[in-house]
Amino acid sequence: MKLKRLSDIRRKELRQAAFAVLEREGIAGATLEKVAAHAGASKGIVLHYFRNKQELFEHAMREANAVLRDAVVARLRRARTPMERLDAVIDGNFEEHLFLPPLCHAWLSLCAEVPRDEKLARIQKVLHARMRSNLLSGLRGLASPGEAGDIALGVTALIDGLWLRLGLEPGSVSREQAIRQVKDFVAARLAMRQPATVGA
Repeated sequence: MKLKRLSDIRRKELRQAAFAVLEREGIAGATLEKVAAHAGASKGIVLHYFRNKQELFEHAMREANAVLRDAVVARLRRARTPMERLDAVIDGNFEEHLFLPPLCHAWLSLCAEVPRDEKLARIQKVLHARMRSNLLSGLRGLASPGEAGDIALGVTALIDGLWLRLGLEPGSVSREQAIRQVKDFVAARLAMRQPATVGA
């Protein structure tokens, strides 16, 4: 059992090293040799735990998404009202230690591979489905199901776009500006919502 735990620890270290190399080099410049050097290991050790570069970076994306998920979940646990749930999802996607140019650049590099990589596409689909579910849980009672779906789509698109913007142009948007953009969109859409028809 102890050996299994050590193996899990080593795999986690390599996933983190892979993501750090992605931050610095992008997917095109990231190699198994660079990941090994960053982790203080040999290429052979990396290949002992991961079959190839594709599998390693797939696991790196899972690791990054888990960090983002945990940030949102921690905020959702403290939320008591529908609006607090919405704020938890929005704020959690722009955590101060996550919404940074190098991380945005690494995420952008991985997303660029999604159309060509079925496993990365699946991970991205799960990420969007989880975000949609969290948003809809906050919008329940604030908007009709159809309106809630539209708002959730808009929020997801804005979050993706703001991460893309910071990844492409460091310094172009601050965390505070990003959060304000998304929350202003939600407030405007909720203000426009149609009142429910009595007796419908």
